[in-house]
Amino acid sequence: MISVKVNSKFNGEPLPLIANQMRRDAIWSIYQGRSGHPGGALSCADLLTVLFHRTMAPPKRRPDSYSDDYFVLSKGHAAPVLYAALASRGLLSRAELGQLRKLGSRLQGHPDVSRLPLVEVSTGSLGQGVSFAAGLAKAMQLDGGKDRVYALVGDGELQEGQVWEMAMFAAHHKLANFTVIVDYNKLQSDSANSEVCGLEPLADRWRAFGWRVAEIDGHDLGAIEGALEESGQAAGPQVFIAHTTKGKGVDFMEGQPLWHGSVTMSREQFEQSMTALGCGVTEIEEYGHVR
Repeated sequence: MISVKVNSKFNGEPLPLIANQMRRDAIWSIYQGRSGHPGGALSCADLLTVLFHRTMAPPKRRPDSYSDDYFVLSKGHAAPVLYAALASRGLLSRAELGQLRKLGSRLQGHPDVSRLPLVEVSTGSLGQGVSFAAGLAKAMQLDGGKDRVYALVGDGELQEGQVWEMAMFAAHHKLANFTVIVDYNKLQSDSANSEVCGLEPLADRWRAFGWRVAEIDGHDLGAIEGALEESGQAAGPQVFIAHTTKGKGVDFMEGQPLWHGSVTMSREQFEQSMTALGCGVTEIEEYGHVR
């Protein structure tokens, strides 16, 4: 049997192991759900690993949550890796991850706060999650709170006009408690961003809206941690453009728009994916007996 390990920012669990386990769990849940978005879940696994295990404050004021800070997955289609992150903190069982998209399950294809109160807001309609996050940051600013708000957006999501209305709002209100991370894997549902609606010069666009901007390797755990440690040092909102690879960790998915989703993964593809993520035959079989 595969046991559920409770990891925290204090237990010394190596980040690469956590990130790899989150990728395995995301792939398994998508396979069990017969549908999902593996490419974008795998590309942002390292970002969520650092956020949930290093960056966000421990849950003292909100003891039943993942943190006293707030995280919004604006690219809601990457929900499987968010659920894997919550499981890595002991807030969901690994068995429940196998209920992805099932009738009556708390774990739907996109986060649903009415079913899973652990998430801050229902997301999936692109642009709306990050806009909610900006409003949350403004409310906290008005209350004089010290907690922070983090939002993860997809690069294709930046083609939504609402995102840039949010950027203007956050800069105008000097939301220094607000950090946006762009999962810049350069691909969306059917092609490259550059072929659908180009985003470059992306950093200059954010700067033009008054944001502090930094570009990072979205798979370098140390670089991610170091960058996020600087959150809040600016006089206004910050954005980290994280250069990532769609489908990171599974060779036949990497850089392939096909694996954006929603795809039904065959047993052979599931086993190939898990093997690529370091699982042996016995470990793969054990996923059929998760408790």
